[in-house]
Amino acid sequence: MLKTSLVALALAISFSAAPAFAKNPMVGGAAMYPSKNIIQNALKSKDHTTLVAAVKAAGLVDTLQGKGPFTVFAPTNEAFAALPAGTVENLLKPENKATLTKVLTCHVVAGNVMAKAVIGMVKAGGGMHSVKTVGGCMLTFKVVGKNVTVTDETGGTAKVTIADVKQSNGVIHVINKVLLPKS
Repeated sequence: MLKTSLVALALAISFSAAPAFAKNPMVGGAAMYPSKNIIQNALKSKDHTTLVAAVKAAGLVDTLQGKGPFTVFAPTNEAFAALPAGTVENLLKPENKATLTKVLTCHVVAGNVMAKAVIGMVKAGGGMHSVKTVGGCMLTFKVVGKNVTVTDETGGTAKVTIADVKQSNGVIHVINKVLLPKS
């Protein structure tokens, strides 16, 4: 009996000391599953309802459910709310679909780019690294303290608040500001 208890204790210690598998962070109060695609996970986040509505209005659902891989910098509802009054409502109008599509695709980079890779590119670039988005916008990344920041073409800067949310077709990085293209 004692021998069995010691073996069980030794097994328990060895399993608890084993490295844990990296778990996806919660986003908007919901679990994010690496087996689900970008849209399937985004639909569950209470912090991304505006982004989901915008993706639907722009007709980008099928694209973001596609094979990818895509890296999406996903602004929160608060980020959209910080835009000038009426901006979101105006962008969601059918006649502004092209502009909305441009804004949204300026948040998407081709590839599966994790935060560690971004930080490596910034260091290799002497403190910053620029990337062209699928929408043709240029984003500039920096590391400020322990935070990765993303600056858009208008000079607006967003902070990555939740990094490395793995998806079956890429990765999401939650940001606190909407990135805008040059007019």
